[in-house]
Amino acid sequence: MKKNLKTLIIVLVLLIVTAGIVFFLMKGKDKKKGGFGGGWGGFGGFGGGQTYSIKTYEASKSVLHDYVMTNGEVECKNSAQVFPSIGGKVVEVKVSLGSKVSKGDVIAKIDPSTAGSYYTLSSVTAPISGSILQAPSKVGNQVAASTIITTIGDIENLQCTAKIPERFVAALKPGLKAEVTLEAYPEVVFKATVRDVSPVLDSATRTKSVVLDFDKIDERINAGMFARVKLYTVNHTGELVVPEKALVTNNDDKYIFTVNDDDTVTKNMVTVGKSVDGMIQVLTGIKAGDKVVNEGMLQLFDGAKIRDITNGMPADEKPAFGEGKGDFPGNGGK
Repeated sequence: MKKNLKTLIIVLVLLIVTAGIVFFLMKGKDKKKGGFGGGWGGFGGFGGGQTYSIKTYEASKSVLHDYVMTNGEVECKNSAQVFPSIGGKVVEVKVSLGSKVSKGDVIAKIDPSTAGSYYTLSSVTAPISGSILQAPSKVGNQVAASTIITTIGDIENLQCTAKIPERFVAALKPGLKAEVTLEAYPEVVFKATVRDVSPVLDSATRTKSVVLDFDKIDERINAGMFARVKLYTVNHTGELVVPEKALVTNNDDKYIFTVNDDDTVTKNMVTVGKSVDGMIQVLTGIKAGDKVVNEGMLQLFDGAKIRDITNGMPADEKPAFGEGKGDFPGNGGK
């Protein structure tokens, strides 16, 4: 009899100690409720259940701008290679790299004379106005009628050419907007617009060429520069848009949790549309203005009690000095 009584006393002591530990832990976890009832909330369903901290995003109709990323090259809109009209020796060069010329200006003079035959010097003239883009042939060089003396380009009117993969060509048309970045200025975005689209597809590269005009003249842009082109192709409109990470997937079903006025959540089955850069269209299941849970949703269930900390945790709910936010006091609030 005494042995049974002693065992009973030990069991009761252990139960009291365990209850005290649980109370202490849950008090720090759900301080807002206060008292013994708050301390037991979230343990076995007593005292109203656990409160989950989440962040939200307000669902609204927005435009998703779909785009293609590709490489391009900056070129002069108007350029021409300069050839002599006759072969011979270069005896005079009137320009240098970077010189500006007008159409008809003399660039160089060629002496077509040969041993025993003497001819009048032949002038090489600029076929267009612009700047000398290629170092001209040097005095003393022998040239033929097929030799390039230099190249002239209009560096004040530049364009960017880019090649678009075949799977995107259906969306190509003049007027599409683009953002161009250059290796020399990686943080600067230069706006551009598609002027021309090639009527044929390159069978070797399976791409189609487009030509873009820069919206503004900028002296930082130079012909020959390598470009990264972000070409906007299709605008997806008319649907609600939320962060893609708000979706909870279960096999083929997709859910989104929305916040109710009583600080609980509802689990909504949804259908989705296009996604761009981490944002996705929601076609059915929620409505405009709904607060969608986009952080902390994986721990939720239908009817779960939540605390929205999108704008930070309220001052009266922040842990007191020395208390952590996690399951154990002093764990750093991970």
